[in-house]
Amino acid sequence: MKLLIIEDEPRAASQLQRMLTTIGIDYELLDTIDTVEEAVQWFERNKAPDLVFMDIQLADGLSFEIFQKTTVESPIIFTTAFDQYAIQAFKVNSVDYLLKPIQRNDLEKAMAMFNKSNKSNSFDPETLKELLGSVQADPKREGILVKEGSGFLHIKITQLRYCYSEDSITFGVTSDKRYIINETIDELFDSLDKSQFYKINRGQIVSKASILKIDPYFNHRVKLTIANPRDQEFIVSRPKTPDFKDWMNR
Repeated sequence: MKLLIIEDEPRAASQLQRMLTTIGIDYELLDTIDTVEEAVQWFERNKAPDLVFMDIQLADGLSFEIFQKTTVESPIIFTTAFDQYAIQAFKVNSVDYLLKPIQRNDLEKAMAMFNKSNKSNSFDPETLKELLGSVQADPKREGILVKEGSGFLHIKITQLRYCYSEDSITFGVTSDKRYIINETIDELFDSLDKSQFYKINRGQIVSKASILKIDPYFNHRVKLTIANPRDQEFIVSRPKTPDFKDWMNR
């Protein structure tokens, strides 16, 4: 089976490959892609794979945009950290999905479903709009539980200036403190208000209110000056720079 993985978190992509091998799936990995634009180019230049695993939140946007820009003839299994409210849209439209972190039993069931049907999924523009709207309509998160000493503290999301991942630990920084958050950076970002927070690269999320200055940076990127940086540099990745500028202009 020829397989394509579209996932912007290398660790998640590697874990999926190991899990497929563990459950006895014989596959050839054609490529691993982490952006919408790269995926569009790949589908336009290559034959359709037998199956695609596709994350919803990619480095430069939501993966639904791929289907709006090119034709995808392969069956899709979406992977997502969105909660059950947003997942309902996929059930209604008969799109297979795996909820992150992916569990072995869930992967086995999804593969069994794929082997049984072995049919390409069909996407039309109106269905895509409904899916995208359902995800974006997910209720905005207002608070977060963070570690404080030996216990926990509940803080408001609006207190976060930025968040980052370091050595597989997610940190959230307010105006005066740094907290440990018991979520991956992707899980955290998926729950945030996208009008107020932006994932500028694989390991950093910034709030719009915390950005003090934007400067050009080499290789067509931009560098941000953030309040209370705590020895962090904030470089917007090249694929995300155009969208980031649009986001700041809203």
